[in-house]
Amino acid sequence: MSTKRADLKATLREKAQLMSASEIERTLVRLAHQILEKSNGVDGLGLVGIRRRGVPIAERLAKMIRQSEKVAVPVGTLDITFYRDDLSTLGPRPVVQQSEIGFSIEGKRIVLVDDVLFTGRTTRSAMDALFFHGRPSLVQLLVLIDRGHRELPIEATFIGRTVQTTRNEVIEVKLMEVDNADKVLLMEKE
Repeated sequence: MSTKRADLKATLREKAQLMSASEIERTLVRLAHQILEKSNGVDGLGLVGIRRRGVPIAERLAKMIRQSEKVAVPVGTLDITFYRDDLSTLGPRPVVQQSEIGFSIEGKRIVLVDDVLFTGRTTRSAMDALFFHGRPSLVQLLVLIDRGHRELPIEATFIGRTVQTTRNEVIEVKLMEVDNADKVLLMEKE
C-alpha cells in the first residue's frame, strides 16, 4: 500500500454500514438475473473481474448463473495497474499481478465486474487492458455500488445500488474472499 493510501486509510472513520452480508447476497442474485435477462441466456457470455474485489464478485455471479442455468460461464481476472492514468500517484512501485482471463474474449459478450464505480478512471483502464486481450462483441459494466462523481463519460449497465456521496466520503466494500467479512461501509475522511 502506498504512503498516500496508508495516510488516507488512517484518517477514515466509519459513518454507516450500507449493506450487510445478506443484502450483498440478495443484490448479487438480482444482478445475476438481470445479466441473464439482458443477455438472453449464457451463450457467448463471459465475466471478467477487475482485480481485486471485482474478481470475487464475478466468481459469485458465475456460480449463481451456473445454479440457475446449469451452464458454466467463464470468469477471468484483469489487472489494470499498467493501464491506469494515475500510476505516478499510486506509490513508488505498484505490484502488478498477471491478468488471467483464461478464455478467448474474441466476439464474446463480456460483463466487466467491479465493486465501486466512482470517477470512471478504473473502468477506462480496465477497457484498455481488456482490449489488449482481444475484441469482444459487447462490453457491459457491472458494479456493486455506483457512487457518482464521474470524471469520464462512463455508465454501468448493471448497478447493485446507487449511493449519493460527497467527495469527503469513501465507499469500502468488504468481501469474505479478500477481507474475511461481507459488508459495504460508508467512510468519512476526518
